[in-house]
Amino acid sequence: MSINSEIQDCVERYYRSLRASDASGVRSVFHPTARITGYLPDGLHEMTVDDFAGFVESQQPSPDEAGAEQMLEILSCDVAGETAGVRLREAYLGMVFIDTFAMLKVDGQWLIYNKLFHVEA
Repeated sequence: MSINSEIQDCVERYYRSLRASDASGVRSVFHPTARITGYLPDGLHEMTVDDFAGFVESQQPSPDEAGAEQMLEILSCDVAGETAGVRLREAYLGMVFIDTFAMLKVDGQWLIYNKLFHVEA
């Protein structure tokens, strides 16, 4: 699988922001009107970028500071012009997530427009 290096950079910055509990980093990789939606063990969760950034920031100590497991794997990437679909697997907060990102290239920068998530384990 070949992945666009700019898309890969966006995905890696996304994961670094989670690991560091960095709200501004989260905001920098999402389109301002993006939605974050998926299922956690307690049911369906729907968030705005600000909701999600606040949740990430509230994780203290950060996963990096706590020495939590690190795992990020890009499973697939399908680019069509200035849109892309990316599926990834990541370890976060003691769970393994499968994320599906709908991405857009806006003003020359790849951004996550929607994130669907599922807890794998």
